[in-house]
Amino acid sequence: MRRLLVLVLLIAVAVGAGAAWWLRAPMALRAGLDATQPLELEIEPGTTPRGVAQAVVQAGFDTDARLLYWWFRLSGQDRGIKAGNYEIPPGTSPEALLHKLVRGEEALRAVTLVEGWTFRQLRAALARAEQLKPDTAGLSEAEIMTRLDRAGLPAEGRFFPDTYTYAKGSSDLAVLRRALHAMDRRLEAAWALRASDTPLKSPEQALILASIVEKETGRAEDRAQIAGVFTNRLRVGMLLQTDPTVIYGLGEKFDGNLRRRDLQTDTPYNTYTRPGLPPTPIAMPGRAALLAAVQPAATRALYFVARGDGSSHFSNTLDEHNRAVNKYQRGGK
Repeated sequence: MRRLLVLVLLIAVAVGAGAAWWLRAPMALRAGLDATQPLELEIEPGTTPRGVAQAVVQAGFDTDARLLYWWFRLSGQDRGIKAGNYEIPPGTSPEALLHKLVRGEEALRAVTLVEGWTFRQLRAALARAEQLKPDTAGLSEAEIMTRLDRAGLPAEGRFFPDTYTYAKGSSDLAVLRRALHAMDRRLEAAWALRASDTPLKSPEQALILASIVEKETGRAEDRAQIAGVFTNRLRVGMLLQTDPTVIYGLGEKFDGNLRRRDLQTDTPYNTYTRPGLPPTPIAMPGRAALLAAVQPAATRALYFVARGDGSSHFSNTLDEHNRAVNKYQRGGK
């Protein structure tokens, strides 16, 4: 009986000491976790709790790795720590550090893909993105699409313009894959809402038209009207005669000045010389352009011209259009 009593007392003392240590440990560690600037902490997959504690110290925290390790263990959450790249701000408490690691709150960067960008501009943005692994560097467009399991599909226009966050060291292919799937979803949703009388035959044609609408629109309120003009032209078999497709077909030859000879030089993208839609999109359309392409404004207009303030003037007849061109482009009255 006496031995049992002694054992109970020893256990109580041990528990009490452990509890006291548990309460004091964060205070003992806190000073060591203070820093004057954010510190980067990288935890590789498969790292043990002891390895995590050592990684914390190696990242620049002035604390005892053994003490930190035992504090992780006694928290009961040591096995829940997730691999990743973390940014730890100054003054982070051990409780906050453990919370961040268990929740997997990685340090995220962001890259924005802009509506109307070409695939070349998209690639340049990814190349400039902070701490994004350039796995596509040196790959051709076709090779990139093969890596994304879309072999044979043109890359132009296939990625949805948006802001994408990523962890430090992520692959640019991962960002592209997310943007690709986002466009798949947006295009599918838009196609499901298409007008019953649309002349478009497939989601791919909707994507191509949306890219043209995106490049032609100066003001958001004109987007559906512009889509209506192109839809009307497709219905009656008129040439689309849209400058952005010609410019796209010129590629790096375009010097910022579109000349008459450019409009007369035949390329697969010259909608002044070839009927119908071009063979691929010419840019990344946003959601509004996708919807405008499948739900154009009900209009009789077959022409439009830029007013010079970002808006467009729409005309039903060629005579009216010529007068508008003379007024807004040539300074006439």
